[in-house]
Amino acid sequence: MSGEKNLEKLISSMTPVLIDKTLIYGTLEDDLMHLLGSLKPMGTFRETEGLTVILEKHEADENNIEYHGIFKCITLNVHSSLDAVGLTAAVATKLTQLNISANVVAAYYHDHIFVAEKDAENALAGLLELTQTGV
Repeated sequence: MSGEKNLEKLISSMTPVLIDKTLIYGTLEDDLMHLLGSLKPMGTFRETEGLTVILEKHEADENNIEYHGIFKCITLNVHSSLDAVGLTAAVATKLTQLNISANVVAAYYHDHIFVAEKDAENALAGLLELTQTGV
């Protein structure tokens, strides 16, 4: 299944859901890579400086993983194609209008929007409004 490409359909049918987890972005440098097997990251990305991990705050605290900022995740429950054009821009535009910073991670089935914990409820409300009003 390749997912939806039509932007209007994506926006009107997406169901943004606020995930009930408190998350952080951290980095595992070489001296912390041994922890990876015992962690349950929501996401990872290899960068030159180290392995970026998105994990629950309690895991970072328990393992002394440094982070700055606490985030919530909003999953856009619509199967968007990795070839879809405009969904990230529409979401970013809406959140920009609300003065909310967003970090977007596209996975195979869904897009996930990470926002500061303090902005999560406003971001969710804005994205729900977007489903009603469209682009």
